[in-house]
Amino acid sequence: MQPDTPATPPEASASPAPSDAPPAPTGPRPPRHLTLAVIPGDGIGPELTRSALTVLHALAEQKGLTLDIREELAGAEHFRRTGRPVVPGVLDRLAAADGVLKGPVGLPDVRHPDGTEAGLLGGVLRTGLDTYANIRPMRLLPGVRGATRHAAGDIDYVIVRENTEGLYLSRGAGVATPDAATDQLMITRSGTARVVRHAFELARTRAAARDASSTRRPEVVCVDKSNVLRSFALFHTVFEEVAADYPDIGSGHLYADAAAHELVAHPERFDVLVMENFLGDILSDLGAATVGGLGMCGSGNIGDGAAYFEPIHGSAPALAGRGLANPTSQLLSLVLLLEHVGHPDAARTLHTAIARAYADGAVGLTPTGTPHGGTHAVTDAVVAALG
Repeated sequence: MQPDTPATPPEASASPAPSDAPPAPTGPRPPRHLTLAVIPGDGIGPELTRSALTVLHALAEQKGLTLDIREELAGAEHFRRTGRPVVPGVLDRLAAADGVLKGPVGLPDVRHPDGTEAGLLGGVLRTGLDTYANIRPMRLLPGVRGATRHAAGDIDYVIVRENTEGLYLSRGAGVATPDAATDQLMITRSGTARVVRHAFELARTRAAARDASSTRRPEVVCVDKSNVLRSFALFHTVFEEVAADYPDIGSGHLYADAAAHELVAHPERFDVLVMENFLGDILSDLGAATVGGLGMCGSGNIGDGAAYFEPIHGSAPALAGRGLANPTSQLLSLVLLLEHVGHPDAARTLHTAIARAYADGAVGLTPTGTPHGGTHAVTDAVVAALG
């Protein structure tokens, strides 16, 4: 098992506070100040977050940002040692931070007596912070080959995954005997309405950011199985009700199986897709294969009062400590974090640097998705591309 690794590089000027530190003081802050909570995670998580923080410090120096970085211990290794996935008071401290950057968590040998993995944070953070919208951009960058025939520019859409209900709400609450087991899929009107509204607002924001010459019309596609399940029929109905409030945004529907086909065959047709929790989990991994793999996909978990940002993949313990992991997913999560906390210029600069590093060939991927030269090579290339 990997030892706990400080999230802030040794050369950084800001030292992480102990995990039991009190929340940061409230009150006015300097306009160029960023208080960041970091959860290093398990497996390759500490290596990825260390890479992201190295890049962030270089970016902060360039943009005149001051950083206050605090580390929080959480995840499967923490569960193994303490019997709980997070330290006390962590939700309050995460909510008080300007931004939260989280590495992947989970270890295959850390499990509950019922066989399910222990120390996972999805249920703890998503429900505890009420981060109901999981934002998963899928974009094929120049210089990156996906698993399909598509080229850079063909794939640029976002999956909005409902994050607090659906099938995963049954986590730990299902009923099982030695011969049968059942889990419930819960869809509510209020939970669906707010995530669908978030998807339409995102489509409107994406449209405003496009070049004036673009003829692409913004659209939100609802993905469900309303032809089979009543729960999805409610999701479908609420989507239609919310769509009526956005006449400037197109809307459409696809059943989940048809969506899986179209995301491979014709991904260029999509702008924003919104769907239930379990479907979003599955289809975003499918989409990742078309843009270079899971290591190329960051995400944001967004609520009305809190948010945190993480790669969409797991902790890959077989790669841990070997310096082989691709930190791009963590860097793209950092881009989303900077956008969300009000530093769009820094976010654009970082995304441009990541894209340039791949386009110029400074970063390349092996057939297995690991970067040539390992984690440090990607980190160094992105820092150099910042200019």
